[in-house]
Amino acid sequence: MPLPSTLLRTLSTLTLIAVLSGCSTLPRDGPTGSAVERGASNATTQGSYVIVDLDYAVSERIKAQPRQFLGSLAGGESDAPGGQIGPGDVLAVSIFDPGGSLFGAGGSTSTGVRSGSQTLPAVPVDSSGSVTIPFAGRVRVAGLSTTEAGTAIRQALVGKVGNPQVIVAMEQNSYNTVTVLGEVRQPGRAPLSSNANRIVDVIADRGGVPRPAEDVTVTIRRNGQVFSAPLSVVTSDFDENIRLARGDQINLVYTPRHFSTFGALGAVTQVDMLAGPLSLAGAISKVGGLDTNSANARSVLVFRFERPEVAQALGLTQPATLRGVPVVYRLNLEEAEGLFIANNFEIQADDIFYVPRSGSAELSKFFTLVQTFTRVIYDVSVTSTLSTN
Repeated sequence: MPLPSTLLRTLSTLTLIAVLSGCSTLPRDGPTGSAVERGASNATTQGSYVIVDLDYAVSERIKAQPRQFLGSLAGGESDAPGGQIGPGDVLAVSIFDPGGSLFGAGGSTSTGVRSGSQTLPAVPVDSSGSVTIPFAGRVRVAGLSTTEAGTAIRQALVGKVGNPQVIVAMEQNSYNTVTVLGEVRQPGRAPLSSNANRIVDVIADRGGVPRPAEDVTVTIRRNGQVFSAPLSVVTSDFDENIRLARGDQINLVYTPRHFSTFGALGAVTQVDMLAGPLSLAGAISKVGGLDTNSANARSVLVFRFERPEVAQALGLTQPATLRGVPVVYRLNLEEAEGLFIANNFEIQADDIFYVPRSGSAELSKFFTLVQTFTRVIYDVSVTSTLSTN
């Protein structure tokens, strides 16, 4: 028996009501351009963020602001003397005896003076900071340079040999070391010397960093204090390339930078940023460009917590949050100038890149949904008619 016409009309009416009531909640992959505008600050209302229309002048003012970085290593500069001998070091000690009395008869010289020389086996520095030298006994060398240690050993030999000459070299440095962990190719202990005691020297000694410098943070722990700065700053600013102190713990932490994309784009994803700057044009190409069937190219949006000094340079009065001033940069890519601006605007870590769908695309989605419900009503009517035959 076919459905009564009154029942079909009722079903159609209920379906249409359901469709119309659901218009405001149709899936859009994010807010519409008008919804973004409603939530922004204006002349009469304080919103959650401020919209800044991007033009070339705005992009230039943003670029003109010097980049600021959280943290600094400059306060951790060590003025402790380097190259001092300490417990655990191994020394190479060579003793030259012009008279030959210490090591037996030596070869004759042109002056007739007989001499001898001896290079001792590796000489370790014990826990008390002393070394044991034949005929001289225990000699304290802790806290001395290799030159000063040679003088101390020579003085200990006076009276046992006429005029000894002593040369001391560092064979194994175990006392003046720092520990390097994290994003280095060879984690472990690294020696400090008087001419290689800066943070960049130590990182190079450990084989360097396999990650982009922009994605690595250097943290130094010393006597309860912590100093931190991006590796990209350490390698470019001399004041950040500080001298280290014995016992420093250096940790290189990998913190990848990325930006996120939503809306009418070729991909909705989180994109890792490679070394070097990335323009908005480059970000668009990384995700396959705008969706040509649905994107509102007049409203390409970048959501960002902007630095207060940049907001001030742009003349913004939006209050800052703990993360910065919430700003939505809006670019019109339907104009040819927009491509130049996109190439001059730099994407930053944690930016959200969003392109809303155009009004025509939303309308098309609405009619598609209406047609879907209409088809359901048609199918119910046909099925009911066939079942009675």
